[in-house]
Order: sequence, then structure tokens, then C-alpha cells
Amino acid sequence: MVGAGAGLSASAGLTYNGERFERYFSDFHQKYGMTDMYSGGFYPYDTLEEYWAWWSRHIFYNRYVDAPLPVYQELLALVKDQDYFVLTTNVDHQFQRAGFEKSRLFYPQGDYGLWQCSRACHNKTYDNEDTVQQMIARQQDMEIPSELIPRCPVCGAPMVMNLRCDDTFVQDAGWYAARNRYADFILRHRCEKVLYLELGVGNNTPGIVKFPFWRMTAENPRAAYACVNLGEAYAPTEIRDRSICIDADIGRVLEGL
Repeated sequence: MVGAGAGLSASAGLTYNGERFERYFSDFHQKYGMTDMYSGGFYPYDTLEEYWAWWSRHIFYNRYVDAPLPVYQELLALVKDQDYFVLTTNVDHQFQRAGFEKSRLFYPQGDYGLWQCSRACHNKTYDNEDTVQQMIARQQDMEIPSELIPRCPVCGAPMVMNLRCDDTFVQDAGWYAARNRYADFILRHRCEKVLYLELGVGNNTPGIVKFPFWRMTAENPRAAYACVNLGEAYAPTEIRDRSICIDADIGRVLEGL
């Protein structure tokens, strides 16, 4: 059972600040002073044309390109012959890009590749790749053409990212199907020999991966917990004798394995 957070993508080179941020967002940095992609996603832009100029770049360079380093591929090589499942708070789709089976993935926080109605007037999401490609190609002076602004086909409201940031997050049929597959995997293996492998999970949303992994390890005496996290590798006392905590870069650890 793999649990993955932002640290895994950072190890693969999908960093949100520094040189990579300046390469794609230097104009936004100069205009607004923002220094990373995360904060730029929350900025209250004056127009939807500018909002989507930002987000189209954010989506494209984090969702529709491969990570610079083969960390996800190295992880797949380790688990592909096992009965595995992946629970991830990452929304960059890198697991599928690397070749992981879609039926073995659950990403409860959303997907950069999906849009939803900003009013959540209906429980459906929409693929955005074609429109994002057009936004990238046609934007000028930090704005996209107005005709490319995505709007809800039901109520006409502007579309937004399908990312869990408030109570309007849409959980569509695909979301529930993936959740059910995750629940089934946990149920089938709850008393078996299981490795709960946590990779790059921080403390922004510990209730999704970290705390459940600790609990399931504690409840199953045949289970083991492994955590690889640069600067944040630890386990609670209750499962310490069945834990492996490695304070190191994930990519280097997977390459060594």
C-alpha cells in the first residue's frame, strides 16, 4: 500500500519554486512578486483572462509533461509485480504518466487535468487538455483570449479547477469508483502481511495518508510501516518496532533499492 505526498513529486523534479518557477512564471513574479507556484494559484487576479493564463501554465507544466527525473518509474519497477494500491494527495497525474494502472490509484484531492463548475451545480468533471493547450499557445501579455474562458455547460458559471480547497469540490462518479477500489483493497488485506509505504507525505493533510497508515499498521500485527521523507521521517511509539524511517531523498532511496 503506497501513500504518496508532494515530496515524491518534488524528488522527481516537479518543484514549485526556484529555477523551475522562474522559467515558467517570471512575468508573474515581476508583476506580483510571487515566488512559487503554490501561492500564485490563490492570487485574486482581476480578470479571468489573467487567471487562466496563470492556471493554464500551472496545469500544463505540472500535469501534461513528464517529471524531469524517473522517480515514479523507479517506484513502479519495485511494485509492478506485487498486489499494490496507491493513495496519493498529489494532483499532478504522474503515477499514470509513469505507467501505474489507473484501477490501482485513488487521488482524493482532485486532478489538475479536470475542471468543474465553480458553483458545483452538478457532480461532473471535465477533461481540460485540449483547451489548456490552446490557452498556452494563444496567451499574450499574461492573458488568454476571452473566448477560451471555460464555463459550465449547465449553469454558465465560470469553471474552476477540480481541487479540494473548499466545500464546492466535486466528487464525480470516477472519484467514488476509485474510493471504493481503495476501500476494497484495504478490506481484503487488513489481516495479511502488508507494507504501508509512505513517500513524501507532510503534515498539511495527515488524515488522508499518514494517520490511516499508522492506524492500520497498529491494528494488524503482520503489517509494517515504512516512511521515506527528507527531514520528516518518523513513526509513533506504538508501531516503532515495525517501522522503517529513512530521512533521505526519495529518488536516491528508490534508485538504491
